[in-house]
Amino acid sequence: MKILVIRFSSMGDIIYTTPVVRCLKKQLPDAEVHFITKPAFKYIYENNPYVDKLLLLKPTLSETIRDIKAEGYDHIVDLHNNLRTALIKLRTGVPSSTYKKQTIRKWLSLKFNLKLVPPVHLVDRYMKAAAALGVVNDNEPIDYYIKAAHQVEKLLPASHQNDFVAFVIGATHFTKRMPNNKIISVCKEINMPIVLLGGNDVKVNGDEIAAALGEKVYNACGISSLDESVFLVSKAKKIIGFDTGLTHIAEAFERPIVSVWGGTVPELLGVQPYKVKEVLVAGVELECRPCSKFGLPACPLGHFKCMRDIDEGLITKFINS
Repeated sequence: MKILVIRFSSMGDIIYTTPVVRCLKKQLPDAEVHFITKPAFKYIYENNPYVDKLLLLKPTLSETIRDIKAEGYDHIVDLHNNLRTALIKLRTGVPSSTYKKQTIRKWLSLKFNLKLVPPVHLVDRYMKAAAALGVVNDNEPIDYYIKAAHQVEKLLPASHQNDFVAFVIGATHFTKRMPNNKIISVCKEINMPIVLLGGNDVKVNGDEIAAALGEKVYNACGISSLDESVFLVSKAKKIIGFDTGLTHIAEAFERPIVSVWGGTVPELLGVQPYKVKEVLVAGVELECRPCSKFGLPACPLGHFKCMRDIDEGLITKFINS
């Protein structure tokens, strides 16, 4: 049997497809499992032993459909469920099962601050699409495979090579990020060295935080590659992070995690930490929250209470315990 699993984006959503792919491969040992995604996200599956072949979305849908037809699949597991995947299924004629997005329920929940979406994790929502093939959830964490044999000694100063806290300060949208002064306040109360992680877009933020806290903090934002950042997360004693891909990837390494949520909420997206033994989900209950599904460039009401009012003591108690 030859199976194609589809999920084009984004980082966090693709990370949560890994248990589905693992279960397909392990529970259907004679099956050949392929995965297709956008080129920008190929790194998530490049080293994954449960994928027999990784396909990449082509510039045109026609090219992608041609590639899929050439493989001769027996079944498609559509974990994206959009117009593009609907056309792929229609034009290839391959039997398929599809993840249910609950788009209307999510829209109503966001628009009218209702709780119409059951608090079911995205992995479990995805697994329902694979159930058509007789696959069941193995209830194991997500998978991520680091690409290279990195060394902590080459990535961090001697002061931060043992028992450090990884603080993922990056996120695509402003309303997912804690303000710098709030991060500084939290870090002051942590009794371990802290490594700041994120892309080049938050390097200036990291510089400001490090300058305020001195040698206690090492700013690796914009310095470490994504693979190096994932490696550092895997070696951290504990992790603090926002609703962003690197924080979700951290769930693969059995480390205690503080998952901090601002303008978005885990219940709506179904992406709270999955199968992590020690976890704190930090957020503030507000009438205006969530203000968006995926984040905004600014707080619509200007007060940004969803981040500014988070209880710092809960975070530092969890990290210091």
